[in-house]
Amino acid sequence: MLESELHDLSDDADYAASQQQGSASMMLGSDSAKQSSPRDGAEIVFQKDNVAIHPTQFASERISGRLKLIKQSSSLFMTWIPYKGHNSEARLSDKDRSLYTIRAVPFTDIRSIRRHNPALGWQYIIVVLSSGLAHPPLYFYSGGVKEFLATIKQHVLLVRSAEDANIFLVNDFQNTLQRTLSSLELPRAVPLACGPSDMSVDESILNENQERADNGVNSGSLSVTQFHGRPRHKAHDPARDLSIQVLEKFSLVTKFARETTSQLFGENHSNGFSANERRTHIQANLDHSKNSSNVVENTSEKSPVALDSHEFDNLSLIWGKPRQPPLGSEEWIIFLDSEGRVTDSEALRKRVFYGGLDHELRNEVWGLLLGYYPYESTYAEREFLKSVKKLEYENIKNQWQSISSAQAKRFTKFRERKGLIEKDVVRTDRSLAFYEGDDNPNINILRDILLTYSFYNFDLGYCQGMSDLLSPILFVMDDESEAFWCFVALMERLGPNFNRDQNGMHSQLFALSKLVELLDSPLHNYFKQRDCLNYFFCFRWILIQFKREFEYEKTMRLWEVLWTHYPSEHLHLYVCVAILKRYRGKIMGEVMDFDTLLKFINELSGHIDLDATLRDAEALCICAGENGAARIPPGTPPSLPVDDGSFYVQQDDEVL
Repeated sequence: MLESELHDLSDDADYAASQQQGSASMMLGSDSAKQSSPRDGAEIVFQKDNVAIHPTQFASERISGRLKLIKQSSSLFMTWIPYKGHNSEARLSDKDRSLYTIRAVPFTDIRSIRRHNPALGWQYIIVVLSSGLAHPPLYFYSGGVKEFLATIKQHVLLVRSAEDANIFLVNDFQNTLQRTLSSLELPRAVPLACGPSDMSVDESILNENQERADNGVNSGSLSVTQFHGRPRHKAHDPARDLSIQVLEKFSLVTKFARETTSQLFGENHSNGFSANERRTHIQANLDHSKNSSNVVENTSEKSPVALDSHEFDNLSLIWGKPRQPPLGSEEWIIFLDSEGRVTDSEALRKRVFYGGLDHELRNEVWGLLLGYYPYESTYAEREFLKSVKKLEYENIKNQWQSISSAQAKRFTKFRERKGLIEKDVVRTDRSLAFYEGDDNPNINILRDILLTYSFYNFDLGYCQGMSDLLSPILFVMDDESEAFWCFVALMERLGPNFNRDQNGMHSQLFALSKLVELLDSPLHNYFKQRDCLNYFFCFRWILIQFKREFEYEKTMRLWEVLWTHYPSEHLHLYVCVAILKRYRGKIMGEVMDFDTLLKFINELSGHIDLDATLRDAEALCICAGENGAARIPPGTPPSLPVDDGSFYVQQDDEVL
């Protein structure tokens, strides 16, 4: 559908009526006029009437409301509340009104704001949360986007994205660390609670506004509902259900919002990867027959869902080779010369890909797979490197250990990072004997490594989810310095997953959508019909490399297989495709929508057959061949960043 068809609502009678009421409201006070309450200290720093959302593409079904920016103490909050009884066409019930209401969203929970200026129609913004999810687009029928952004900039650090001048990255000065994953239960941590940024907005100012608005409906003023702060999670609740947390946020993402988000997502990654690219002859071998989507398999006793196994049995017999036993110590010696050099790194990587490693060997081989040790290094050279790197690690660690209490009081970023890390590590893999119990020294080592990394890579710092990636590395290496440098090597490739603009995650989700389109067009078309092309339901898989989907031992096996980069450095994307294809009959047969699919994917945790999945992924990768590789943008993680020689001229941060 053309953009003008979606956004040009100038011929709508309801819009004209809202304009009149909005104008009457404007006469009562300026949009950005500040209002304060002497009792609670909360202050309305921006207010805009006649801001609407569109649950559908039909103008008559839009929902108009009032947008506010409220400051309390040092924290800024955003709220949007639909008018009571204003839009008769939408027939908004109290339940729906409560659903669409945006209540007390602190800017510490907001990742970015996307501004859009369509050629026809009205400006709108999309507010993206730290989890990568988004509220529905907010349309400014009476203008005010520039003033909205300018007001935010007065209270919160707001900078343009280097990738898109219409994307503004939000960084609350009370909490400069991103909290990307708190709603994704990574690593089973409650939202950061440090200082004023976690305060709920006092209700008294909102109650006063409610009374004033309700009393002034007939005189042109529009009513608002009572405003409540975000409920806090219990401080010791490590068992929060991911599906509940994520679905609560996704319940705000309407059908139209998903279409818009998917459109923006496609715009940012479409160069060189047209949706109309020709299919290869492989497509005929991979697609189901037309009737396959109507078949619902019987539920397996070992799995909570049915498998689409017939296709994979045939495909794996042709392409996917059987898995082998893990590489053991006796066989390992064969790959080394007398001085410890790996004589054939490709053969070693291929062997690890098909069988993984005995646990006793991981301490020695993981450093090679991650690139910390060169394959051509000798025993002596590796020992020398270890001693040099240990000294370098201690020097970096000393940078934060030498910060006095008095200095820390004036070092907000350090206090926040340290606080976030300390909250996360005590919730990371505590069921494992290596990390269980009170006063476990390994928890302290985990904390120290992450704090040291935040000084080693100060730009990236620490983000929730990193402790999940470090935990198995420390468990295997069992040495603080060695674990640190292996983690550094891993983050060289996975670091973009945690960038503030989330380009690393978006490029992988985009590549995944292209691979599904190539390897399973019926499933791709189904996702398209169900508004699931953003592939956010695979977000956790990619972000922390399936760590929550398998038992600890199987996670380590999967990681060492992925680190071989055989047969592709993007094998993890083919793993995603393999899982989705295996459960396609269930997904399509039960006609899952986005929310149901998200819940279903979450419930797969602990029920995925790793060996079968790896075999399927290999088969898909081989079948896709160069055509599959061409659908993955250069520099997509875990590839190292690509320097294309281009230069980005930094625009002035001024948003006006």
